[in-house]
Amino acid sequence: MMSENLQHDRQVFIENRKEDALQAAQSFALQMSCGIDLRQITTSSTEKKASVVAKLNRLIKRERLKGLNKHWSYDINRHIALKQVQIRILNMIAKETDAHNDVHNQSL
Repeated sequence: MMSENLQHDRQVFIENRKEDALQAAQSFALQMSCGIDLRQITTSSTEKKASVVAKLNRLIKRERLKGLNKHWSYDINRHIALKQVQIRILNMIAKETDAHNDVHNQSL
């Protein structure tokens, strides 16, 4: 029993550390590539998040074109990081929208 709890807690701890490392890497990549602070985005309004997603769309498209044209400055790691951050912010927007819809439905 104790061993199972300990094993579970260990797994949760490892997963949290991996998530923290991924968020730090994405935050750094976003700051370096386009001057956006991911920590500020997490506390921003949905409209601000949507504008950042639009900017990321443009950056990802530009990065994709660089890759297709075999441009010397293309970086697959930057391309992946931008896409991961975009997905993370879209998930934040989806959660906010779901929470807003839940509150709206409860008031009806």
